[in-house]
Amino acid sequence: MTATASRPRRLESYVCGRWSAGTGEGVPLLDAATGEPVALVDASGLDLGEALAHGRSIGGRRLRAMSFHERAAMLKAIGQMLMAMKEAFYEESFATGATRADSWIDIEGGIGTLLSYGSKGRRELPNTRVLVDGDLERLSRDDSFSAQHILTPLEGVAIHINAFNFPVWGMLEKIAPCLLAGVPALVKPASQTSYLTESVVRAIVASGILPEGALQLVCGSVGDLLDHVTGQDVVTFTGSATTGRKLKCHPTIVANSTRFTMEADSLNAAILGADAGPGTPEFDLFVKEVAREMTAKAGQKCTAIRRVIAPRAHAKALVEALRQRLAGTTVGNPRDEAVRMGPLSSLGQLAEVRARVAELGKEAEIVAGNMHEAAAVVSGNREKGAFLSPVLLYCDRPISASAIHDVEAFGPVATVMPYDGNEEAVALARRGQGSLVASLFTDDPDVAAEVTLGLAPFHGRVMIGNRDSAKSSTGHGSPLPVLVHGGPGRAGGGEELGGLRGMIHYMQRTAIQGTPRLLSAVTGRWSEGAAVRADTTHPFRKSLAELEIGDQLIAGPRTVTLDDIEHFAAFTGDTFYAHMDEAAAKANPFFDGRVAHGYLVVSFAAGLFVDPAPGPVLANYGADNLRFLAPVYPGDALSVRLTCKEINPRQDAGHGEVRWDCQVTRQDGKVVAQYDVLTMVAKSWPPAAEETAR
Repeated sequence: MTATASRPRRLESYVCGRWSAGTGEGVPLLDAATGEPVALVDASGLDLGEALAHGRSIGGRRLRAMSFHERAAMLKAIGQMLMAMKEAFYEESFATGATRADSWIDIEGGIGTLLSYGSKGRRELPNTRVLVDGDLERLSRDDSFSAQHILTPLEGVAIHINAFNFPVWGMLEKIAPCLLAGVPALVKPASQTSYLTESVVRAIVASGILPEGALQLVCGSVGDLLDHVTGQDVVTFTGSATTGRKLKCHPTIVANSTRFTMEADSLNAAILGADAGPGTPEFDLFVKEVAREMTAKAGQKCTAIRRVIAPRAHAKALVEALRQRLAGTTVGNPRDEAVRMGPLSSLGQLAEVRARVAELGKEAEIVAGNMHEAAAVVSGNREKGAFLSPVLLYCDRPISASAIHDVEAFGPVATVMPYDGNEEAVALARRGQGSLVASLFTDDPDVAAEVTLGLAPFHGRVMIGNRDSAKSSTGHGSPLPVLVHGGPGRAGGGEELGGLRGMIHYMQRTAIQGTPRLLSAVTGRWSEGAAVRADTTHPFRKSLAELEIGDQLIAGPRTVTLDDIEHFAAFTGDTFYAHMDEAAAKANPFFDGRVAHGYLVVSFAAGLFVDPAPGPVLANYGADNLRFLAPVYPGDALSVRLTCKEINPRQDAGHGEVRWDCQVTRQDGKVVAQYDVLTMVAKSWPPAAEETAR
């Protein structure tokens, strides 16, 4: 539904497989720069209990039937589709107050997160529906009873209650890991900017890429949604700590031990190292970073710098440098290319920020900007737009202050505070009671070590900036798909993203115990004590269509001679004394004399198990968990046992990965080497004609 000149667009929710408008009149949502109505939002009359039931029974079932690779391919397809439509989202994003640069973080940053998870899922996860977690735990000496931890998707719905400042990224960074895990999502965006979220969800639904029930959207009040959660559901919340604590204590969430992840208020700090005074590259980088974090998204970022901690000797110079840099900030309608900073998201948010600045003003003085007006507004409606100039404050005695460490003005506002010594700098940062991120600008390794280790227990991420990383650094305020986004204490105590770690929040870790034969049936991974098959066909002659878990080859023995050891040393240049000097080797507490190289043992093992003729094994691409467990002396005879441990066919290729358990023993039965061999194996052999052409 689109807006007309006389009637703003009426937002709809997507629940139970259909788009539905609320039964109320709707709350008007206004353009942040012009004050003109953009949309009406209302979710009254929706049966949210039915929506959750639909997600569990329809969306969850269909997602769980897919493998990790199929879900990853789905994320990639959605990301590519949204990227092709990005210009429409950019145009709509202007109404939120975001400039083109601000919207890049939200729109392409969010889409990039989808694509990142799609890539990581295909690259780092098996093409299965069960994720094996860690190594087998042997619970008996005879390998008749073992245990294995596995991860399986929860059979509920991930309910994502999001903030207003990132209507696209906030949704996509949460649904990416839960969909990859196999859990459907119900997204509840903050009403103020929900029109942009709705546009993105409309595009996703229209594409048909997701199975029905995998993604639902509620535009408007959350209503009685949380009354219907179960112990299989997950609730994530981004917003104020006050609201987050209320939701976390919801009776149904408490009664069912529903998983709850919160990302809340965060008084993030940036620390200027004592070595980074005026005239150093680090000082200039620090000024640039603080100013950027104050003005990007008009300071409406959960990771924005709120507290600027500087050596007392450099505090005045820093204030002056920031004052000059901020003075050049043009404020206005974000559609205007000359504008560097747009308005806050709404007049209500503007009033909130002004009230918080007034609280800070009781302990700190304003040294740049004016909280009552935006003097440099170059376009937009001054009266109806939510404009505010960047406001910089200074507190000379931050140790004895409280508001500057407790009150967050969620806008273009920061407070400079001086410190005396690294210990005090860390103490000031910790006064934030737990933050999403802190940054430290220094070129001194000792300062970096001391301050970073002091910050780490109180922060989810610490960014160290200096002259060497300036060109490549992603900056203080940029959450990345591969890094944890969250923080302890006041920041909510939760974690998001972090690569595949983000997926684990939506899965149940279970310890399964039993005979290895039955454990292998559950996990799809062979383990010691499970069934094996040793037929007349060499395992390397079998394609994926023929190969089975437990296929095994035993080969050898081959005797290692002193000539072998000396030839290997001369050929490779590895003349370590334990291989070449009998007396020195005997003096070593681990050896009784000269020993074979570990890599000689691995090479001989390969010579015993490799089938040399062209066949379905296409390449060896590595070894995992290699350990040398006992020495090999001249005269020892080596045998190898190679067992097919795991088969992982690729979703979009004519081959897959096969993991082989390789165990090398000597004549007395002692294991001398243990590792996994990794190979690429064709799905069929000879390969199908289309695969040959490819």
